[in-house]
Amino acid sequence: MSTQNPIWGFTDFAETFGGRLAMMGFFLAIVTEVMTGQGIVGQVSTLLNF
Repeated sequence: MSTQNPIWGFTDFAETFGGRLAMMGFFLAIVTEVMTGQGIVGQVSTLLNF
């Protein structure tokens, strides 16, 4: 097994990709909160009809 090009684990690509996905998630959460006037918990409870 080669240790110079790991397929699994904490690779630079995985860390960068995960960080970008997290930034998009936070941005979309803020946008939907502004559009709906409800926080994340309010949106989920509306979605699940609680």
